[in-house]
Amino acid sequence: MYPEELVKPMRQELVDAGFVELHSEQDVESALKKEGTTLVMVNSVCGCAAGTARPGAIASLQLDKKPNNLTTVFAGVDVESTSKAREMMVPFPPSSPSIALFKDGQLVHMLERHHIEGRSADMIAANLAGAYEEFC
Repeated sequence: MYPEELVKPMRQELVDAGFVELHSEQDVESALKKEGTTLVMVNSVCGCAAGTARPGAIASLQLDKKPNNLTTVFAGVDVESTSKAREMMVPFPPSSPSIALFKDGQLVHMLERHHIEGRSADMIAANLAGAYEEFC
């Protein structure tokens, strides 16, 4: 587990953008039971989370179409909620950072770490915008 003082600013970046932190298995289950679309950002301490994943996810919210619910779990910190979120992302293997879009509790779009690494925040935002256009 990472120390809270290390991850606090990384958490806060998403919270300030409107994301709700999920800390327990029940939090994840409740979030994914909501009607409509739910974005789940698996946050991480790695450079690609800071450089592109979080900024890309946040930038994607500037569009007219966007998810009804914004949520986040933190890999390596929120063990219970991250495990449950990853369970809901099967058949995709665990990766962090990653970003998943659910519609009425069903996974409809997934950005794994290998879709994030080496790509700009704008590319990630554009990818998510395409998913929002289709599913939101």
